[in-house]
Amino acid sequence: MVALPSSDVVRRRPTRSVRTLDDVSLAPSATVDLDNRFARELPEMAVPWRAEEAPDPRLLVLNEPLTAELGLDAATLRTPEGLCLLLGTAVPAGATPVAQAYAGHQFGGFVPRLGDGRALLLGELVHADGRLRDLHLKGSGRTPFARGGDGLAAVGPMLREYVVSEAMHALGIPTTRSLAVVATGRPVRRETLQPGAVLARVASSHLRVGSFQYARATGDADLLRRLADSAIDRHGFGSDDGGAAGADHPYLALFGSVVAAQASLVARWMLVGFVHGVMNTDNMTISGETIDYGPCAFLDAFDPATVYSSIDTGGRYAYGNQPIVAEWNLARLAEALLPLLAEDEERAIALAVEVLGTFRPQYDAAWSAGMRAKLGLPDGLDPAVALPLIEELLALLQQSHVDGTSFYRDLATAARGDAEPVRNRFLDLPAIDGWLARWRALGPDAAAMDRVNPVYIPRNHLVEEALTAATAGDLAPLGGLLDAVTSPFDERPGLERYAVPAPEDFGKYRTFCGT
Repeated sequence: MVALPSSDVVRRRPTRSVRTLDDVSLAPSATVDLDNRFARELPEMAVPWRAEEAPDPRLLVLNEPLTAELGLDAATLRTPEGLCLLLGTAVPAGATPVAQAYAGHQFGGFVPRLGDGRALLLGELVHADGRLRDLHLKGSGRTPFARGGDGLAAVGPMLREYVVSEAMHALGIPTTRSLAVVATGRPVRRETLQPGAVLARVASSHLRVGSFQYARATGDADLLRRLADSAIDRHGFGSDDGGAAGADHPYLALFGSVVAAQASLVARWMLVGFVHGVMNTDNMTISGETIDYGPCAFLDAFDPATVYSSIDTGGRYAYGNQPIVAEWNLARLAEALLPLLAEDEERAIALAVEVLGTFRPQYDAAWSAGMRAKLGLPDGLDPAVALPLIEELLALLQQSHVDGTSFYRDLATAARGDAEPVRNRFLDLPAIDGWLARWRALGPDAAAMDRVNPVYIPRNHLVEEALTAATAGDLAPLGGLLDAVTSPFDERPGLERYAVPAPEDFGKYRTFCGT
């Protein structure tokens, strides 16, 4: 990693340029092979475009393990040519960078034309597992979908996505991955002038619920079918019967696969206290990967009503609402898919409703199994015993405003015989003592608990500390935080501060979308 540009670079007035691919011949690269599959298969949803030039690019952080998985060379990416690839200003011959079109329900209101306003899909790479991955940029400049925005991104929000997405990956939660963050040397005006940056990220695809909403809204039945076929072919969805492509009703199987993936994903969010913050339908992938880490955060204290997003004034996307919102979003996907499910609309609706009805039981099963694991309880435990114990615990956590991450690690200590760290977190000692007695009687497995309950998460006060320092040019706090959260389950000496809840004077936390 190298230092950020100094403050004099931030003050420098940049030369702005927005050019289409027709204006510039892209530099060839012998080290990167980028396919243009999305642009080729779905041209109606792809606007060929070019990233804006960066006056003084500097690499801030590079994900070397991911680089290797993608068959890329880290040393090459650190060169000027490599930085141009990570910025999108020079890509291999034959690649077709595009801004993707999609629609979306934003806070419940439908917008038929959103799209990548400050992002570009550079193309697809083959991962070490043999499957394709999108190489995608964020903050690369205005596109035709910019809707009045400047198309740029600041260092802080891009590093936030890097930290949180890599932490989620380390926690075993499906997510887009961060490949690199490159400072551009161009100032970005928000409340104040901030140094600009571009994030390069990787995903199984960037197909969203909003992608299908866009195709449906065009009225082009052929486009909707081709999009669905492309999604089935791209993802496969891994079922034992050959996936959606081998099913008697492939489009219904596609919908069922998305429902299952999202039920599992949101259950995992809830189990670690992750709050996405802006669960619009354009931020829900069909792959079941977490995407778009804008106003996201982890719970400082357990409370289902917690909202961290500055723009979510009504609490639509509060922590406890996330499963309900996911189901609502999936209903919107069902509406988009109706023409593919049956010629008769009533029959199509009946089929969609039946599949959508599997979301809640699948979510409940995933969440309940996860909670039993967090408590060290056996898989075969009678739900009539487990569920009341879990519900009582959650009520106690909320009543005493307990930090869940620390609590579950302390609970493993209680399973080994020392309950004082747990007891010290609660106001109602008789209640927690009674709960502990009933829980201990079930024989919890402390070692199993340590394997699923993280020591380190991207705690909000530490994320802010690292981003503030990085924006000022000091990357050391970022490096320390990444070291902790990318090995979250193994307690290590010297990292004690990364396991401590926020100080009382940290205040009411708010995050912003970064645009």
